[in-house]
Amino acid sequence: MDTRLPIWRRRRLFFPQIVILIVVCYWRRNIDVILREPQHDIDSMHNFWQELKKPIIAIAPMAGITDSAFRFLCKEFGADVVYTEMTSIDALYYNSKKTLAMLEFQKKEKPIVLQLFGKRPELVAKAVEIATEAGFDGIDLNFGCPAPKVVRHEGGVMLLKKLNLCRELVQAVCEATKLPVSIKTRVSIGSGKEKKTALDFIEKIKDLPVAGLMLHGRTFEQGFSGDIDFDAIKSVKKKFKGIVIANGGINTPEDAKKMIDLTGADGVGLARGLYGRPWLARQVDDFLEKGKYVSPTLSQIKKTALRHAELNYKTKGDYGIVELRKHLCWYFRGFLESRK
Repeated sequence: MDTRLPIWRRRRLFFPQIVILIVVCYWRRNIDVILREPQHDIDSMHNFWQELKKPIIAIAPMAGITDSAFRFLCKEFGADVVYTEMTSIDALYYNSKKTLAMLEFQKKEKPIVLQLFGKRPELVAKAVEIATEAGFDGIDLNFGCPAPKVVRHEGGVMLLKKLNLCRELVQAVCEATKLPVSIKTRVSIGSGKEKKTALDFIEKIKDLPVAGLMLHGRTFEQGFSGDIDFDAIKSVKKKFKGIVIANGGINTPEDAKKMIDLTGADGVGLARGLYGRPWLARQVDDFLEKGKYVSPTLSQIKKTALRHAELNYKTKGDYGIVELRKHLCWYFRGFLESRK
C-alpha cells in the first residue's frame, strides 16, 4: 500500500480486506459444526422403529376405535406400538378443540404414532409442530383410508391417484419434524392405465427419509373383504428401505403368522380383528414365539370389558360409557343370549 496516501484513504482500502477476513474466519470456525450437523435422514433421526423387536405387533389406526383407552388396553395386552385415530391436518391447523383433545394420551401408550390425513401441504408445518410438542414418537400420513366421507373429499386412498401431491405431503412432513415419518396405504387403486400401486408410490418418495410403511394388502376396490395380495406386500418389502408392517385380514394368530411367512414383513398391523378382542396382540405374540396361544374365558372377557369401561370413563367421563356400547356388543358376540 502507498504510505503516501492520506490516512482516510488507507482506511478505505483496508476495509474490504477486513470484512473478507472476518467472513473467512467465521466460516472456518463454523464449517466443522455445519458439517457435523446431522442430516435429516432415517439414520440420523431418533427412529424408535429400529428399537422394536421383530416381528413388530402394531395396532393400526382406526377411526372411532383407537382412542386413548383402547390403545392403553392393547398395550397392556402386549402391543409393541399403537397408532391414534385419523387426525385431520386441517383441523389441527385451525385449532379445533375437538381434534386437539384427540392428541391426549398416557405415557404407558408409548411408543405412539399420530396418524394425520389431509391434502394441503401448506398446512402441514403447523399441524406437525403441534403433534411434535404433544410428545408423539412418530408421525404417520394416511394414503389408504377407503371410507366414503374421506373418499368424497379426495383424501385417504384417493391421493394415490395424485402421486406428485403424495410426495409434496410426505416431503412437507419430513421437513417439518425430526420425528420418524411413516405412511399407510393400500396395494393399489384403479385399473388399466389409470392404476396406481404402492410400488409407484414408493418409487416417487424413494429419496425422502420415510422410516416406516404400513401396507394394507387389498386394493381400494376390495375395501375390507377379499383375498390379501401377499405378493404385492412382498414386492414392496424388497423395494422399501424402511420398516414394513403388513396389514389386512389378520383376525387370528394364524393369520398373522401366514402374513409374515408369505411377505417377509417386519411385523403386522392389527385392525378389525381387534374388535372385542384387544388380547389378540398377546395371542399373536405367543403364537409367533411359542407356536401356541390361549383364548380367554368368559370371566376374563368380562374383566377386560370392565377394564375398558374404567379406562373410557377416566378419559371421556359419562360419554365414554355411552361410547362403549359398540365394544360391549363385540366383546360378547356369539355368546348364548348375548343379544339380551
